[in-house]
Amino acid sequence: MTAVALAASLSLSGTGAAETAAPVPAISQEMELSRIMDDAARLSALKTVIVSRNGAVVVERGFNGHRVGESANIKSASKSIISALVGIAIEKRLLTGVDQAIAPILAADLPADPDPRLKAITIGHLLSMQAGLDRMSGANYGRWVSSRNWVRTALSADIVAEPGGPMLYSTASTHLLSAILTKVSGQSTLALARDWLGPVDGFRISAWERDPQGIYLGGNQMAMSARSLLAFGELYRNGGRTKDGRQIVPEAWIGESWTSRTNSRFSGDGYGYSWFIREIGGHRVNFAWGFGGQMLYIVPDLGLTVVMTSDETSPSARTGYRDDLHALLARIIATAGA
Repeated sequence: MTAVALAASLSLSGTGAAETAAPVPAISQEMELSRIMDDAARLSALKTVIVSRNGAVVVERGFNGHRVGESANIKSASKSIISALVGIAIEKRLLTGVDQAIAPILAADLPADPDPRLKAITIGHLLSMQAGLDRMSGANYGRWVSSRNWVRTALSADIVAEPGGPMLYSTASTHLLSAILTKVSGQSTLALARDWLGPVDGFRISAWERDPQGIYLGGNQMAMSARSLLAFGELYRNGGRTKDGRQIVPEAWIGESWTSRTNSRFSGDGYGYSWFIREIGGHRVNFAWGFGGQMLYIVPDLGLTVVMTSDETSPSARTGYRDDLHALLARIIATAGA
């Protein structure tokens, strides 16, 4: 079934229907969520869905032979995890803040005759995709990851916009953050994630690709289960605190990350520090989005955290599948949030 036909059959073509839907009585929420999951099974690319309300899982479902505990490539949803590590590094004073220039940290990999504007690029610019460097996603991605030094190649890209200007979505920007974290801490990014995020119950990175210099790929090719991604989302929904109240990610950093600083020219969504922002089902939603439809949605005012994983080999934006997932969330909001 095509994405458009499916959206019509499920009344998932947009958020309007969810916004005007009558509240669902609490006693029937479980049954209605089960019906929604039954309908969602017709999305052929969908692998798993988990819905959590106020820290308690209300529904989880695997589709097409998949399980919520299996490892999945979360693709660019991993950018939000890199952002969390940057926030912790600032709290630990390994970095001075989002206005810190990146050139002195990565001096060894700068071009021999660098564009003077490289000196103006900051940590914050990399987080919000406003570095101005030519994109190393999309058509340029394969060439970039085929290079012998990903950091050097990223820094040698043409500057096509002023730093701090329009959003230029590029996995290379997040990879530069991974290289910076490695440089200032003296540890691999994976070691930092295991150390700093390890206290989060259920959080685990099972595999992660590295570049030729051994730096873990910031913003792609990270394997986690849907349950592990949920654990990370719950950390953010709970203000950076674990279930037992331990502060892991600074609460102020979460607020900064969920503040829109630019807009995606592809989707129109707001973009903060490696988080997308839009309204779905009449509520503000902060979300991580990976290629193919790897989604982590957080709806703060409803206490909702929703994870969806999908086939990572097919695009989700131009096919309409991403819109189907947003519309599926709108139905979940109308039910679980009632």
